[in-house]
Amino acid sequence: MAHGDITHTDIPVDDVDRAKRFYGGVFGWSIEEMPGFEGYPMWRAPNQISGGGLAPRDERLQAPRSYVEVDSIDDALGKVTELGGRVVMPRTQISPTSWWAVFVDTEGNELGLYESTGEGEQPE
Repeated sequence: MAHGDITHTDIPVDDVDRAKRFYGGVFGWSIEEMPGFEGYPMWRAPNQISGGGLAPRDERLQAPRSYVEVDSIDDALGKVTELGGRVVMPRTQISPTSWWAVFVDTEGNELGLYESTGEGEQPE
C-alpha cells in the first residue's frame, strides 16, 4: 500500500457469527480469526486486496471506520491538528513493524491511520 491508500475498514458488530454469515453471503468475503487477533475476525474481499475486521461495537466504534496508509502517523497527525482536526487516539503499536491512530476530521468523521515499516509479516 502507498501513502494515502485506504488499507483497512473496521465494521462494528453486535453478533460476530451473524455478521460473518451476512458479509460472507452478500459479498463472498472470507472471514477468519488470525493468530494474535482473537475476537477480531478479519475479512478479505475476493480481490485479496481489500480487507478489514469485524470489531465488537463499543463506545469507541459505532460506525464503520476506514484506515488510511501513511508514511508517518506523527506527520499525518500534525497535519490533522494543524488543519482543524482532532486526535482521538495517538499512535499505538500493533506489531513490531506497524502502528495505528484515530482522528476526527473537520466534518466530524472518524478515520484511522496505519503506518508500517514494510518489514516482516503485517496484520491485514
